[in-house]
Amino acid sequence: MTPREQLSLRSRLNLREALPALRTSVLGTSMWSFAMAASSFLNLHDWETPGKVRFVVLLYALGGALAFPVGLTLAGLVSRGRHWETALAAAFVCLLGATLAFTGGLFALQYRSYYAEWHAPAFTLTWAFEFVFTMLTALYQFVVLGVRLYFPLGFAALVAASVWFARQRR
Repeated sequence: MTPREQLSLRSRLNLREALPALRTSVLGTSMWSFAMAASSFLNLHDWETPGKVRFVVLLYALGGALAFPVGLTLAGLVSRGRHWETALAAAFVCLLGATLAFTGGLFALQYRSYYAEWHAPAFTLTWAFEFVFTMLTALYQFVVLGVRLYFPLGFAALVAASVWFARQRR
């Protein structure tokens, strides 16, 4: 077996070991999604119209649902064979990063779809600039206005999930 094949085999084995069990993924995803939705709802319960509140809560729930299995897998890869402190930190950083990335990405896509009506025809140079700057503006707005919706419940859920992950890795 060549060194390249050995590396490929080792990488596949590492990924297979880092993947969470199906039960853990399904149950964890639903709990994480609910926690992110509840966190946003607690901050928005008296905001604008009920329809807009439902949309934002759904956006945060979907972002959490997409982020949990990815964050858990990344944390498993980073903390594989290391102490529980490393597993705790890996889970914290990976779940936080994945949740912010997926929810921010969904927010940016929705933001882009709203402004697409006023943009140039698709795949032109002007459209490319409008696309990039609209997405960057949306991500900036998400960081400035949207991250606060994770406090305090989302942060508490992040700490709890990180501790749970570290205990599972013992």
